[in-house]
Amino acid sequence: MSNRTIFEDVSSDEKQKPAPVPGGIDRGRRGARRGIRIWLAVLFALVVAMIAVGGLTRLTDSGLSITEWKPVTGALPPMTEADWQAEFEKYQQIDQYQLMNTWMDLSDFKQIYWWEWGHRQLGRVMGVIWALGYLGFLVTRTIPTGWSGRLLMPGALGLAQGAIGWWMVSSGVTSGEGMTSVASYRLATHLGLAFVILGYLAWFIFLLGREERDLMQARRLKEGKLFGMGTGLLHFAFLQILIGALVAGIDAGRSYTDWPLMGGQILPPNPFMLEPLWTNFFENPALVQFVHRVTGYVLFAFAIVVWLKARRSAHARTRFAFNTVFAGLSLQVGIGVVTVLTAAPVEIAIVHQLVAVLVWVLILRARFLAAYPVTTSIKGH
Repeated sequence: MSNRTIFEDVSSDEKQKPAPVPGGIDRGRRGARRGIRIWLAVLFALVVAMIAVGGLTRLTDSGLSITEWKPVTGALPPMTEADWQAEFEKYQQIDQYQLMNTWMDLSDFKQIYWWEWGHRQLGRVMGVIWALGYLGFLVTRTIPTGWSGRLLMPGALGLAQGAIGWWMVSSGVTSGEGMTSVASYRLATHLGLAFVILGYLAWFIFLLGREERDLMQARRLKEGKLFGMGTGLLHFAFLQILIGALVAGIDAGRSYTDWPLMGGQILPPNPFMLEPLWTNFFENPALVQFVHRVTGYVLFAFAIVVWLKARRSAHARTRFAFNTVFAGLSLQVGIGVVTVLTAAPVEIAIVHQLVAVLVWVLILRARFLAAYPVTTSIKGH
């Protein structure tokens, strides 16, 4: 056997090591990421629509127009004049009609009925779209590794939301108890869960928007302090949303229409007139509005601290994300002041609620980028 030079090629009959194939981390994990992301985006849009229609249902006092919970058969509205009359007679038995709306005729009832029916119908549509999408991806085995349980969560929470929705409505479907609206505590629970579902959907959309290998690399650059502050801001904003629901539940937004004072004072008159004392923080319109205002001020102050911290981030997209949070929150504070000064008309109040959704998503996006930064090369920059 002759000696070989260092420049001689190895013969083709000898075993070669296989060349490395890129993308090994994502292989078997990718699944139908793009399709699932589109599906989740549709669900996200439906939840936003649910929040908007739910807000309008509350602002128009339409939520008690349907006095029964029929998840399946209730999908069909009254089809004949006799059906409409039967629904109207059921509504006439509850306190809201007898104490507030005795002036209504059938045509007036139809207006409030359609708001509540539309709200419930959106919930049904969302449930069907979630179920068809989940089962479709499951049967075709295109769910990325580790995502089956995550994608099950919106459906489970949506089912719970439907039950909580009826639990809320049932608190106002009373006769002889003097209830003319739903319990504000239950309204806050219902709205709070809607924002939780929205948060999960947004987070999943963010995650699926980037490949697994990209997320693994980005995780090493996580800005822990900024992520923690973003988490705190998220929780603080959620608390303010719940307090806002309490304001809406007892129409506290219309109790004092001056700003920055309330009734010409820093603390509104008679803030602790109810017994026991703790109920004033939830049921006294003056104190509830005062708490909502003060919480808004503190939230805004904390947002400034987070924003100043974010300005020192090494990642341009993270800095921009927190800039948009601060801009959105500034807009929300301004709309909140206008809402108070105008005694919360329907048009402005619903804008205030939708901007809350915008701020919530912007905070989630900024928090996500603090956890998974997008690096920008010096050359690209």
